[in-house]
Amino acid sequence: TTRLLALVTELLAQADTPFESLERIAVGVGPGTFTGLRIGIATARALAQARGVPLVPVPTLQSLALGAEQAAADGVDIDAVLPLIDARRGEVISAMWSAHELERAPSLAARAIKPQALVELLHASEEVEPARTLALGDGALAFRDVVERAGVLVPADESKLHRVTAANHCRLARALAPRHPDQIRPCYLRSPDAKPARPPASTR
Repeated sequence: TTRLLALVTELLAQADTPFESLERIAVGVGPGTFTGLRIGIATARALAQARGVPLVPVPTLQSLALGAEQAAADGVDIDAVLPLIDARRGEVISAMWSAHELERAPSLAARAIKPQALVELLHASEEVEPARTLALGDGALAFRDVVERAGVLVPADESKLHRVTAANHCRLARALAPRHPDQIRPCYLRSPDAKPARPPASTR
């Protein structure tokens, strides 16, 4: 909260780009952490309204999936990409894209799911071959044993492919349609871990 705008200013200075030169702002809308998404979207809304530039919501899973292009360039032969975000509670948040259509709609919609249930879903599909599927993200690392036992490929722990990048956010934002700032909402897919305390029972 205290450093985000300072970091934006620092980045623009390093790129020798004034605020006035911005033509479009990309903001990740999740799935992701509740606090991080709220802060990021609120900041992006304020900047877009202050500068009068279009604001584009970017799905985090799709941005992560774009990293698979580097794997393909390195010679990894795949047909499908499975971005996985560790959702805690023994679950991952996942979607799936064709490795050849990463900028289009997913072939498997985003959902919170147990890793074993996801594996069973893959094996039940006639369109997906696990051995030609690449899993990316901290969810793939957290549940590497389950995913790899199913035959799905997972890059090394230290691979940059597991990281969501601003570069991929910006690339998607060039093609995606902007939205009015008030229409952009976080995509959580699941209720928060923190719950409001129940009010005390009435004594009447």
